[in-house]
Amino acid sequence: MEPNKKRAVAIWLIAGVVMIIIQTLLGGVTRLTGSGLSITKWSPLFGFLPPLNARQWEAAFNGYKEIGQFKIMNSTYNLEDFKSIFFWEWFHRFWARMLGVVFAIGFVYFLLKNYFDKKMIRPFIILFLLGGLQGLIGWLMVKTGLNSDDVHVNYIALSIHFISAMILASYTLWFALQLLIPEEKRVHNTSLRNYTLIITGVLFIQLMYGAFMAGLKAAVAAPTWPSINGYLVPNSLFSNGMLRDENLAALSLNIHFMHRGIAYLLIGLIIAWYFHTRRQVSIMPGSALASAAKWPVIIVVVQVLLGIFAVLSAPMIRLGKFGTFEIIAETHQMVAMFLLMSLIVNYYVLSGKEAR
Repeated sequence: MEPNKKRAVAIWLIAGVVMIIIQTLLGGVTRLTGSGLSITKWSPLFGFLPPLNARQWEAAFNGYKEIGQFKIMNSTYNLEDFKSIFFWEWFHRFWARMLGVVFAIGFVYFLLKNYFDKKMIRPFIILFLLGGLQGLIGWLMVKTGLNSDDVHVNYIALSIHFISAMILASYTLWFALQLLIPEEKRVHNTSLRNYTLIITGVLFIQLMYGAFMAGLKAAVAAPTWPSINGYLVPNSLFSNGMLRDENLAALSLNIHFMHRGIAYLLIGLIIAWYFHTRRQVSIMPGSALASAAKWPVIIVVVQVLLGIFAVLSAPMIRLGKFGTFEIIAETHQMVAMFLLMSLIVNYYVLSGKEAR
């Protein structure tokens, strides 16, 4: 491919990554405002339009009245209250559709302009399959809360939805990096590359526990730091198991412990990784690693601080409102995604071919 064609396709893919990050943040707003179950039907083709008249609004509201979230938690809601939560779930789904449109239009345009080569066919097939799968997983997640007993979606289903979004964003970014970063800017360092892969794996586990925290509304279970309600290790860790949900209060404390512990592990691993990369940069000062290596350590420090502030502000949670806690929690989620993207970039840079 010609350099200008490579760059154009890469920018399009990066725009897709940005849209996926925004989509994930909209999912966070939907969760924090309790809006995720407001739309009880899945209409992939025609659901892009919100209700357009009073009859359609009443039909949508009547559907919401049939589920447990309304009956147990929001039975005092009137139509105007329902419209306020409906908006965020509708906008979350609308943005997902726009993401699909941007990818489809870009694909057709670049295909007609002959910007692709044969090596791109398989990655594009995988990319579109991952995108479609993500939409299906999202609906299956919503279905876990569309019953008479639950007031929220299942926290494990929520974590699967979030992790699949991160896999989609990571794959799209990797595709773009293949077009943006020339081979001569990459580094061949097997041990450092494997170390980066291990950290990325630990981060995915941490992201999963973060989704558990979000799905269980667990921040209020231990709004203290550095202790967990006065304990370094909660008693529930041993008496109730790690992920048993017979007692949600105990489960929330256990997940708190794991989420905090993995955060401390990550910051130690990344700081150590950074000093290893500095030695590599001194050997190859002109590589892309010179500019990429600093970002994971900067971001992880910011991320840990945001996590602490989120926990300490948890008593300020107001259901259905968007205040200090919600802003910090959303920023915490956004920076977590930036950390993942920074590690993906570094892993790609460190996966260069061995010199012959």
